[in-house]
Amino acid sequence: MLCKIGDVEVWRILEINGPFLPPEELYPNAGPDVAAIIEKRVPGGVCPQSGRLILPVQGFLLKTPDHNILVDSCVGNDKTIPKYADWHKRSGTRFVAALTAAGVTFEDIDYVLCTHLHADHVGWNTKLEDGRWVPTFPNARYILPAADEEMQRQGNGDLYLESVLPVVEAAQADIVQPGHKLGDEVSLIPTPGHTPGHVSVQIKSKGQEAIVTGDALHSTAQCWHPDWHFIYDADMDLAKSSRRHLLETASEANCIVLGSHFTLPSLGRVKADQDAFRWDELES
Repeated sequence: MLCKIGDVEVWRILEINGPFLPPEELYPNAGPDVAAIIEKRVPGGVCPQSGRLILPVQGFLLKTPDHNILVDSCVGNDKTIPKYADWHKRSGTRFVAALTAAGVTFEDIDYVLCTHLHADHVGWNTKLEDGRWVPTFPNARYILPAADEEMQRQGNGDLYLESVLPVVEAAQADIVQPGHKLGDEVSLIPTPGHTPGHVSVQIKSKGQEAIVTGDALHSTAQCWHPDWHFIYDADMDLAKSSRRHLLETASEANCIVLGSHFTLPSLGRVKADQDAFRWDELES
């Protein structure tokens, strides 16, 4: 178990932890020293061999008193993602092993909550079975942000056809707006910009609170530099506004923050620091 928020157990479901792309490419307005800045703020955050940002791809399993909720389902196996060789047509066991270590099976998941509909957050929504994509979690409701579902449906690309449409056709999808709640402990916070419908996840239980960032941030270095644009933010100005608001919310609440792509252990608190913020890491 990664941590406990009141009555809610939080388990890390890690699929990948390795070099992704160079910081200079990922943060185009951060300047030529971005790799050095990240390495200063996040020691070990840049691969010394490749010069690429170390990027975990992980979900979080929330065990509430009433439900098992999987926040984001990573890259998955057999998915068509030719842009990234490490993600394309994968055949890995780490994701399933992490679920097993958390004491759950596919059948035990009640909700799959997608913070947004990008390839590394929806992959295990489905699995390839006898040449067909079928929902991986047969008893789950899939919570999909409405604006993202519309965007992916209109694009009708491999991601939609392989990882979203099958759960819609299986009548397991709930297409929701920001503010949607799952029970008394879990709710969706609007953080648009990375995608039109992007949400972060707020956990509240027994007077304790945590936030799962999703892709509102991709590195703890962005606490100090919230104005850094991320190359895959659909609306960079809106993403910056959402990022600052999320950091302010986390700082004011002094809550635990779980960074979906933060360098492991991906667990800490955000503190106000002059006109920006800082990251205080916690031990898992």
